Amino acid sequence: MTSFDHSPTSTVWRALLALTVVFVMLAMTGWTAVRHPGGPRDALAAEQAGWSKATIGAREVPEADAPPHELTAFFASISPSRRAALADEFPHVVGNLNGAPVALRYRANRTALANSFAAEHKRVDDPHLTAAGHRAAVRRMDRFQALMSEDRQILAFDPSGSGRVAEVFGDLDRAQRVSVIVPGVDTNLLTFQRSARKYSAPVGMAQSLYAAQRAAAPRVRTAVIAWADYTSPVGVGVESAIGRLAENGAVRLTALTKSLPGDSKVALFCHSYGSVVCGVAASRLPDRVEDVAVAGSPGMRAENVAGLHTRARVWAMRDSDDWIQDVPHMAVGGLGHGEDPVTPEFGARLLSAAGAIGHGGYFEPGTESVDNFAEIGLGWYAGVSCAGNNDACRRGIYGAEADGRA
Repeated sequence: MTSFDHSPTSTVWRALLALTVVFVMLAMTGWTAVRHPGGPRDALAAEQAGWSKATIGAREVPEADAPPHELTAFFASISPSRRAALADEFPHVVGNLNGAPVALRYRANRTALANSFAAEHKRVDDPHLTAAGHRAAVRRMDRFQALMSEDRQILAFDPSGSGRVAEVFGDLDRAQRVSVIVPGVDTNLLTFQRSARKYSAPVGMAQSLYAAQRAAAPRVRTAVIAWADYTSPVGVGVESAIGRLAENGAVRLTALTKSLPGDSKVALFCHSYGSVVCGVAASRLPDRVEDVAVAGSPGMRAENVAGLHTRARVWAMRDSDDWIQDVPHMAVGGLGHGEDPVTPEFGARLLSAAGAIGHGGYFEPGTESVDNFAEIGLGWYAGVSCAGNNDACRRGIYGAEADGRA
């Protein structure tokens, strides 16, 4: 008769073995990739050196990493012409300052994009550039040109490495409700927007959610941010199974939520590895963040909702065809992100994802998943469709909140 070892040590080894097998399989089937940073010189770092010595009259400008409220107070204390002068001289810095006026950041980032476009155009004409380097330069140049369009509201932009960017849909200054989309692996400057599989990329996700909110509540002032302003893992490899990039992303996400203008209510919609970022950030988020919704999550680096230490409502969904369900939900020796958020033990409010096909389908127009996100973003919880065709996910939400009057 065979005996089985159920000791804690054996459990750890089995978990590590399971993770190793998954990563080997993913590597063999092309799911992992190696990051090859490229692109122009780090313009943001170069400008930061100049910013650190800049003055307005006899007054020094605040540090670029100063708390958002300090930056807000600084820009409120200087004239519009001096704000504009700073944006023109230090576009990469001002365009990424959480706390600077939103319109000023849009202006600065349009200038930064124009500068990056010119630099990339020069690279394209470099006869010493390899064929692969030429193709990459052309793609980056095309992306910069698209983002420079007058109708686009670029809230953050950094061309260094694989690039970071964030875009706003709607009037962020006047919004009553703000939704922030936090995407997952393989998010960078070039994948920020796609023509094929449009709604699996941050821009398409944001456009779909914003359209659903406008259709449901045209009189409610909403804004949606496609937030790709963190360095995400490349592929589903070891880097995506540890928390280093999520920790860095959580710092940036927290700074964003603390710097949003006005007194709007905020909801986070976190897809795939983006849910790890949201999980790490959860305990640091300001009270205005009332909802955190995750889709296709590998875990939130917590064993349950209580472990997130957040006052926000936590929602979760997963499509039955999503491959993420086959990834081990565990945390062993720094690998893995903990309990599966759609298990009853985790304690999240479980949402229907009907209509969403696969890991990248949660923001497809017409799906229950994106309609649920729209209702949550609006604060209209009575209209949310729960998993299992019951009202379990809405329980405990009373009065004006449940009616959508909050």
